[in-house]
Amino acid sequence: MANQNESTSNHHGFPWQHVVGFALSIVLTLLAVWVMSQTNLAWSVRVIIIFAFAFIQMGVQLFMFMHIGEGKDGKWQIGHTVFAIAIAVIIVIGSYFVLMTGHL
Repeated sequence: MANQNESTSNHHGFPWQHVVGFALSIVLTLLAVWVMSQTNLAWSVRVIIIFAFAFIQMGVQLFMFMHIGEGKDGKWQIGHTVFAIAIAVIIVIGSYFVLMTGHL
């Protein structure tokens, strides 16, 4: 009975975790826009920085919004995460391939 009360009490407070995640997502997006529009770095360096911001933002999204660390018995949902990453990689590589090959 105590565990049930503890688990329901966590859902009645202000969602600080979501607010922090949202703020971090906005900051990372604005940093990415700034890097692309306001710096004179080489194109390849800017792309690497954008990918770094994207992976950081992916981690923020997974932990703050998708609650990846809250699986059964406190275990991470590794299978779902690996599948999602595989799908994301396929989409990115496929999009790049389509954009770079031009008209077939």
